[in-house]
Amino acid sequence: MSGSAIITDQIISVSTHRAPNTPPHPTITPSCYLLPSHSHVPLFNIDEINLEEIPRSFKTETVSLTSAAKVNTESKSNGATTQGARIMEDEDEHLSPFDLSEMLAEGTKEAHDRAENCQFVKDFLRGHIKKELFKRGTAALYFVYLAMEEEMEKNKDHPHVAPLYFPADLYRREALAQDLEYLYGDDWESQISLSAGTKLYVDRIHEVGLKDPVLLAAHSYTRYMGDLSGGQILKKVAQRALKLPSTGEGLNFYQFEEIHSHKDFKQLYRSRLNELELDMETKQRIVDESNKAFGFNVTVFSELEEIGKTIKEEVLDAGFGHGHAEIMQGGDISKCPYYAAKMAVSGNPTHAVQLVQTLLRQLPCTVVLATWVAILAGFTAWYFL
Repeated sequence: MSGSAIITDQIISVSTHRAPNTPPHPTITPSCYLLPSHSHVPLFNIDEINLEEIPRSFKTETVSLTSAAKVNTESKSNGATTQGARIMEDEDEHLSPFDLSEMLAEGTKEAHDRAENCQFVKDFLRGHIKKELFKRGTAALYFVYLAMEEEMEKNKDHPHVAPLYFPADLYRREALAQDLEYLYGDDWESQISLSAGTKLYVDRIHEVGLKDPVLLAAHSYTRYMGDLSGGQILKKVAQRALKLPSTGEGLNFYQFEEIHSHKDFKQLYRSRLNELELDMETKQRIVDESNKAFGFNVTVFSELEEIGKTIKEEVLDAGFGHGHAEIMQGGDISKCPYYAAKMAVSGNPTHAVQLVQTLLRQLPCTVVLATWVAILAGFTAWYFL
């Protein structure tokens, strides 16, 4: 195996070439090169590098030579920035069904769907949010991330936790603390408490951290990857529905300041999962634990839904413009303006009247309709004069 690599403080670029049927160099293990983001190392030959000779001070950033961080500088690639280093990732990465990231994605589909279809989540996505529930949900997340990040810190040197340790990029407890201060005030810590459903979740995370740290990968994957995906949609909905400041107060949880490309970071994170040296039994245990994590989230959502039934607070609605599903108003299709318009075009006078009534309920439509009526009246008067 031969090749070369250039390391600067901005780009880590690796190019490898191996002749057919040539075994890998004995000094190169399937794990990683561990290099600092600030290193300045001249061009070197990979064959001459022995991992055992790399100074300990260099072991601050992992660059894989076997999967997503493997790069041919002549091929098309994406850039992922993490802790100061820019890792060029190969778009043609070939995944196996037995890679942990693939097993997690496939093995948690049903649990993921159950979580997404909780009434609390569906209401949230429609923009139907009670502020008190939003505050309580933020408090629940604070306790969950406090537990998870405490255990990640305790186990950061564990061989199956260290590759997933991204405190600067991912940690959420400080951001959640800022959100809670905005939502509750300076004395927020005295106003929040650990609910029964959240306590089950938190207790499990502490148990895993103490007895079986490899399973922290499941909890980290379930929460952080979700935050970098659907969480960004929830941020926009919450900002509009709760009329939160555009400057981000109350929504710091959703803002990952150190991650410039969510897509690239998620790809990097999945590559780290796939590089963990695990047998199939352990991989399946991680999938099972991830399903448990989704279950705990469903429990928290259901708990919030029940609490919401006892709160007389008026629902804060994101208003007109959140799409077909949100205008459906409880699933009554007859109240949907798109449906009424379709039926009106078919020639049914009842639906034509209904369309006008539906549109008049929406302020923007009222203004537009009044404008068109005025224009039509003016044109008619001009024509007959």
